[in-house]
Amino acid sequence: MGAEMAGQEKITFRPDGEEPVDFYVLEQTRIGGVDYILVTDVEEGDGEALILKDTSRDGEADGVYAVVSDDEELAAVAGVFESMLEDVELESQ
Repeated sequence: MGAEMAGQEKITFRPDGEEPVDFYVLEQTRIGGVDYILVTDVEEGDGEALILKDTSRDGEADGVYAVVSDDEELAAVAGVFESMLEDVELESQ
């Protein structure tokens, strides 16, 4: 899944063979040498949030992001984002 950063506000994902999807970046962090972003599907208000990690190699022009699905990794990164964003509570589905 490739992504283009369009400023800090919005990113557009272009999944192979699918229509582009826009997400709004709420926060970014780097843990253990890996970049993570917290994105949502709505610009304002409550929406679905995903934590994505950058799986691209150094020197690649476009970021390659994957949804964090490992429960332990997800809980650890969600805790970091919750402490960064005081008014946000992340709930797992």
